[in-house]
Amino acid sequence: MRPEGKKLSSTDTLEGNPQPDSAEATHDPGSEAAHQEHTRQHDHAHDGHDHGPVLNPDCTRELVLDIPADEVSKAYGKVVRNYQKYAKIPGFRNGKVPESVIKRRFATEIRKNVIDGLLPERFNKAVQDLGVKPVGQPRVTELTMDDGAPLHVKAVFEFVPEFSIDGYQSVVVEKPSVAITKEEFQRELTDLRASRATIEPVEEDRALVDGDWAQITYHGHVEGDEEAAPITGEDSLVEIGGKDTVEAFSSALRGAKPGQELKAEVIYPADYGEAKLAGKTVTYNLEVKAIKKRTLPELDDDFARELGAYESFADLEASVREHMANRKKRSVEGETKDRLLAALMERFPFAVPESLVQEQIDARLERGLRALAAQGMDTEQMRKLDFGRLRAAQRDSATAEVKASILLDRISDAENVSVSDEELDNELQLAALQSREPVDTLRARLTGDGGLARIREQMRREKTASVLYERLPG
Repeated sequence: MRPEGKKLSSTDTLEGNPQPDSAEATHDPGSEAAHQEHTRQHDHAHDGHDHGPVLNPDCTRELVLDIPADEVSKAYGKVVRNYQKYAKIPGFRNGKVPESVIKRRFATEIRKNVIDGLLPERFNKAVQDLGVKPVGQPRVTELTMDDGAPLHVKAVFEFVPEFSIDGYQSVVVEKPSVAITKEEFQRELTDLRASRATIEPVEEDRALVDGDWAQITYHGHVEGDEEAAPITGEDSLVEIGGKDTVEAFSSALRGAKPGQELKAEVIYPADYGEAKLAGKTVTYNLEVKAIKKRTLPELDDDFARELGAYESFADLEASVREHMANRKKRSVEGETKDRLLAALMERFPFAVPESLVQEQIDARLERGLRALAAQGMDTEQMRKLDFGRLRAAQRDSATAEVKASILLDRISDAENVSVSDEELDNELQLAALQSREPVDTLRARLTGDGGLARIREQMRREKTASVLYERLPG
C-alpha cells in the first residue's frame, strides 16, 4: 500500500512473460521442447489473462507512445542477431541459421524482446513528464508493432491525485484521560480475585439459590428435527442466575435439590453464538447431581505471593496499576488516533486508486486465511469459501486504510517526519525475535522483496500519527 511511482518494467507489457535481452540467458532457443513449453505458457497466460479491477476514473491517466519505424527496425535487427548467435536448430550450424528461419521460428519471443527493449524507458520518461506518480501496474490497452512499421502503444495507469491538506493542524478530536479511576481499579481487582476463585461442594441440605453452581447432567432434544443428534452433557457446572447462563436453566434449577429431575425448554435466539442451536427450541431433561459454591480468596499478602514474585499485597496493587495504565494508554491512544484520522479524511476528501484498494483487500484476506489455517482449516475447505463475498466485505475497511496511509504520507512530508536507521534497526531486532530469525537474514530477505522499505514507511506513518496525537488538547 505505497502511493509512490510505479515504473513500467518488462513484466508490464502486453506479452506478460518477461524475457532477458539474450536468448541464451533463460533457455536454448533451438530446443523444440523449450519452444513448445514457452508457447504453451504464453497461450495459457493470454487465455486466462486477468485484466484486473475497474480503475478509478478520477485517478486514471492515459499515455500514448509512438516510436518511429526506423527505431523499431533497428531493435528487431539487434534481437534477431542475438537469436542467430545462440539458436540451435537441427540442420543448421551454430550461428549460421538464416534470418528468415529465426524470424519465423521465434516470432513471438522476438516481438516480446523488442517491446521490452523499446517501451520501459520511454514510458517511464513520459510519465515523469506528466508530473504524476503511478501506482499499481500500468495497463496496456492498445499495442501495434511489426518489423519496419512504427510501434504504437496506449496504456492507462492510476495515480494518487493532488489534494489540499491546508489547515490539518486545526482538526482535533476529544483526547480522553488515560488516568486509572478508582472504579476501574476496583473492577480489575475483582476480576483478578474471581480468576483465582475455587468451586467448593455445599455440604448443608438446602436448595439451589442465585449465585450457586449446579452440577448437572442433561439430555436435550431439538423440537421439529427428528434427525438432530441429542445435546448431552455430564457433570456440567451451571451458575444459577449467572450472566452466561440461559434464563430457562436458571428458572428450572432455582429451588431444586440434589437428586431431583427437571425439565427445561429453551428457545434460542436467531443470533445465538452456537450455529446449530440458533433459532431452535430445545427441550432438556436435567438431573441435579450436587450444589457447589464459588469461594473467593482474601485480598492479602498471601494472595499476592500466590500470583508471583510479590512481597506484599501493596506490591501487587502497584503492579496492577502499572499494567492497567499501560493498557489504557495504548487503548485510548489507538482509539483516539483512529477518530482523528477519520476526522482528517472527512475534512480532506480525495479519490483513491482502485489498484491500491485491491492490494489492501489482498493483504487483509491473506492475513485472514493465515489465521484460518492456524485454526486448522485445510486447503480444501478454503477453496469452498465465497471469495467474492469476502472481498466485498473487506472493501470499506481496505479503502479507509488506504486513505489513511495516503493522508499520513502527505502530513509526514509537511511535518518533515523521518525514520532513522537506528529506529529501523530496533524494529528489525524485535521482528527477528518474533520470527526467531537472525537479524542479518531477515534484513537481506526484506531488502530483496521491498519489505524493508514498507516497514520504514509504516513506521513513518505511525510516528506522524503520534505527533498529531500528542498535539491534541486535553
